[in-house]
Amino acid sequence: MDEPTKPLPREFYDRDADQVARDLLGTYLSHELDGVRRVGRVVETEAYLGPHDLAAHSSKGRTPRTEVMFGPPGFAYVYLIYGIHHCLNAVTGAHGYASAVLIRALHPVANLEGKTQGPGLLCRALGIDRRHNGLDLVNGPLTFSTGFRSETFRMIERPRIGVEYAGEWAAKPLRFYIEGDPFVSRK
Repeated sequence: MDEPTKPLPREFYDRDADQVARDLLGTYLSHELDGVRRVGRVVETEAYLGPHDLAAHSSKGRTPRTEVMFGPPGFAYVYLIYGIHHCLNAVTGAHGYASAVLIRALHPVANLEGKTQGPGLLCRALGIDRRHNGLDLVNGPLTFSTGFRSETFRMIERPRIGVEYAGEWAAKPLRFYIEGDPFVSRK
């Protein structure tokens, strides 16, 4: 296994969501659960740019559900969608701005059982649920890191998936994925 290095620093997340979404491609997402480290390589992300982005949860204002998005960068925003699927986001940008990056797909690296092509499936494979909402992604059991081996890849930009309700925001190319990776959720 290409062992991940130390977690990405808080400064990594303290930038615009679209830049963080691009830069998370190729990193490793690790979750230490019950003494087992589950690892996948990030191959697909979506950026949610903040309250002005009508597809972002923060566009509806500050609520108990979105509270963590308004906090400092580098924390996990985990929510339940359709009453059955958990989705993992990394909070980005300045404290109080409320932007995030959704992790859409992982290429399995170690100890992942089940599918990882989609946000709900990867959360199930990693054992992530709402109990992980608000976890520190810099100092905790759930982290993003780089690996020892650097790989080059071509990044594809496309519109986000499932945000048709967001008007003109639905067509913006804020979904990023690694070209040719078999674990991307939708080509």
